[in-house]
Amino acid sequence: MENILDFLSAALPWIAMALLLAFFAVRESGTKKKQEKQGEYSSEGMALGVCLGVAISTAIHINVGIGMIVGMVLGLLIGSGVKKKDE
Repeated sequence: MENILDFLSAALPWIAMALLLAFFAVRESGTKKKQEKQGEYSSEGMALGVCLGVAISTAIHINVGIGMIVGMVLGLLIGSGVKKKDE
């Protein structure tokens, strides 16, 4: 069991970065150049995700870096799904 946890703690940041890069690539390729971009809360979601990831990882005694990365990815995914309203 200890070997599995060691592997996950070493591999999880790399997997999270690859998922984040893939998400950015797919999101940018799906938008058209001529179409005006709608606003979304992706940056706000990432900021809140980092804060929550650090707080939760500290509370359950896991590596803070892993909690921060997982929180950032989850915050980006949730924030990208919420569209800003036009004023």
